Amino acid sequence: MHVNVDFSQRVVVHSSEEPWVASPMAGVDRRMLDRVGDEVARATTIVRYAPKSYFSPHTHGGGEEFLVLEGVFSDEHGDFPAGSYVRNPRGSRHTPFSDDGCTIFVKLWQFDPADQSHVRLAAPTLRYAPVVNREGVTAVPLHTFGDEVVRLESWDALTPVLIENPSGLELLVLDGTLSEEGDLLEAESWLRLPAGRGLEAVAGPAGCTVWIKTGHLADVDAQIAGMAL
Repeated sequence: MHVNVDFSQRVVVHSSEEPWVASPMAGVDRRMLDRVGDEVARATTIVRYAPKSYFSPHTHGGGEEFLVLEGVFSDEHGDFPAGSYVRNPRGSRHTPFSDDGCTIFVKLWQFDPADQSHVRLAAPTLRYAPVVNREGVTAVPLHTFGDEVVRLESWDALTPVLIENPSGLELLVLDGTLSEEGDLLEAESWLRLPAGRGLEAVAGPAGCTVWIKTGHLADVDAQIAGMAL
């Protein structure tokens, strides 16, 4: 399966408008943002767990990163309410489920093989702080490895945001709105910019909160080739 696989192009997906697609596990549905592969895939996805649904025990051969958007995601490592951020590195194993249902934003097979950090940041522990030389922006660092930087950012109302992008950028709107290249991005809208194409955006009249990752798309061809090894 191939979804938005031309990484040289700008891509916007308004995921809240996309249909849910059933996964192999009952009660677990998906909205695919980008994907290279079938059930073993380099993938970026919105995943919805119905109440009392679960996924069978599995190992993440390429690593897994996710942000809880709604509800509470659980596995044998704990319960993670909305706003929590988790990274399970290559070779890690777990059995996910949700008692009351949840929605998560998930990325698979996008880890540097040398990055073996387990990251489990529960929402209540996250604290935003002002960003130096970026007026109207506060942020929470989530993870850094090599050139890859992952963070949450809050943009005040009507704040212009300029971010250089030498090695690729992705952004998911969590709340509020922003405008970028004539597109209005609302909650669960996803933007991917290729390396070298900077972000020029403006927060909406109520501001916005975004998940953002930079520095991770320069070697995307090597990531995809590594899946076949």
